[in-house]
Amino acid sequence: MDHSYRAALNGGGNNGRSSRMRPGFAPAYTPVEPEPLPDREDGNGNSRIFAFVDDLFFQAKIQETARKLNVKVEFCKGEKDLIDHMTQNGDEKPSLIIFDMNNVNAKPLTLIPKLKTKLKKGTSIIGFLSHVQGDLKQKAHEVGCDMVLPRSAFSQNLPQLLRRHGAPEEETAG
Repeated sequence: MDHSYRAALNGGGNNGRSSRMRPGFAPAYTPVEPEPLPDREDGNGNSRIFAFVDDLFFQAKIQETARKLNVKVEFCKGEKDLIDHMTQNGDEKPSLIIFDMNNVNAKPLTLIPKLKTKLKKGTSIIGFLSHVQGDLKQKAHEVGCDMVLPRSAFSQNLPQLLRRHGAPEEETAG
């Protein structure tokens, strides 16, 4: 039996998939990149965001996003690195500290409570982990993480997080 008539009914060859989409499926969504932040008026390019991330994939993702937004992020290996960076910044408190909760070298569950007591309210601490690590997420909240996100949500919200915490003080106060 000749089924060539189907091609004419379905919009040509290619089994009817030429230019039509399946009902209920939208074209791919591309998120809008946020505007880069202006340079700080004081010319001070000090970082207000620090990250304890040793995963190269996430380091690259954070660096690239920060570069696009004109935000400076410094990566730390341990508590001493953070203290050194803060001292170089004239003891300006960080706005945001990012923790990979699976970073064994940083020991996030012991370091976060120390940082929380030292830095008080002015600094947000965000952790990210695998979506299946429910126990670790609970422990992170208990020790003082302000927000704990699955890796996918962290990646998706990274531009907004960096923009919010990388903005000069005057902009974040409003």
